[in-house]
Amino acid sequence: MKAIILAGGRGKRLRPITDYVPKPLVPLNNIPIIEWQIRYLKKFGVEEIIICTGYKAEMIKNFLAMKNNLGVKITFSVEKTPLGTGGAIKQAGLLIKDKSFFVLNGDTITNINLDQLAKKQNSIASIELKTKFGIMETNNDKVTKFKEKKEIPNVWMNAGVYHLQKEILQDLPKKGDIEKTVFPDYAKKGKLTTVKFKNAIWYSIDSFKDIEECSLEVEKIIK
Repeated sequence: MKAIILAGGRGKRLRPITDYVPKPLVPLNNIPIIEWQIRYLKKFGVEEIIICTGYKAEMIKNFLAMKNNLGVKITFSVEKTPLGTGGAIKQAGLLIKDKSFFVLNGDTITNINLDQLAKKQNSIASIELKTKFGIMETNNDKVTKFKEKKEIPNVWMNAGVYHLQKEILQDLPKKGDIEKTVFPDYAKKGKLTTVKFKNAIWYSIDSFKDIEECSLEVEKIIK
């Protein structure tokens, strides 16, 4: 299996760090996000990874050139101008001959089981939505209990991990996001599936708090 990592964004919410290094090189426990992701994909038998880069692409290339012990083949698909997630996958897909492939958002750290995801065509990994805020349980306007960051049952969110068939490439826009173009269209046509991961560990590194929280768990998530 091959995988695409979408690592071309600017990471504006992590400024000023990302003024100096691209988001994939932001460290979690002194190891960059991109290296954790490569370890994760390798764990599930991915042998070749195509990294979609744009912002500070040379820094990512130089870092991975020095890491010659990761055990996977790495190639790059460089965006001269931002293409969006759909355009990035379409461009990187020119390097894929397999019938299907994985896609991973460049800021996602998770233990989602890719073997399960691969059992369905054009599938999105989904996890139960978890609030970022403490919630209250009430009874007749009286507060009875507080809970922190509770998962909301039966409300499923896109985890940013996909298993896609090669045929989807022809439907992707040259510029634009897959989440706003092909996914809604495929959903209407009944061509999109999901695999639900009820107890998965999942982080999207979008803030300094995410970095802090994920750093405490990342070595447990990706062994």
